[in-house]
Amino acid sequence: MHIELDPPNGITGFRFGMPVDQLKAAAAALGEIRVGNEGPPTKWRFMRIYTQLPQFDIMFCSEDGKTLTSLDIARPYVDDADVPVTWRGIDVFRTPARELMEQIEAAGYPVDHREKSHPLVPGLSLGLNWNPRDDIPFDGDIDEDSDAMPLYLRGILVAPAEYYDEVLAEIAAMGR
Repeated sequence: MHIELDPPNGITGFRFGMPVDQLKAAAAALGEIRVGNEGPPTKWRFMRIYTQLPQFDIMFCSEDGKTLTSLDIARPYVDDADVPVTWRGIDVFRTPARELMEQIEAAGYPVDHREKSHPLVPGLSLGLNWNPRDDIPFDGDIDEDSDAMPLYLRGILVAPAEYYDEVLAEIAAMGR
């Protein structure tokens, strides 16, 4: 399996705006699914379709309860997993996170670093999850003065255009 990120349109086989019934069927074809919050959506409570595959997980979100509105791909559980997740030929989980962000910026997409462990790429509608996970080594020495973070991303959120406009406005309002 190979997943190509195509922000702001979706990923291989899953396009934003895809009806939920089609989404559930396509997700079930990949692996076991579990659906959460199938009722009427609210700002923080909306349908999520959790898809568990042998080597990693994908969470598909339907914030309107009708269509695919965003998705979150978790880093494969093992380093030798046969599941490349790429953006423009770059393996987003096997490329060191700092290098990946440099490549994204070199392609003309500024990375917003105000949230240290959750950098955003608003021009691409990507959310990078850089939170620590036990199986991901750090990229430097860890002490209280260090800016060391995990060497690789923990997950990546892909969303439609303008997805992060509201999030960035809230961050700015908090004075960050």
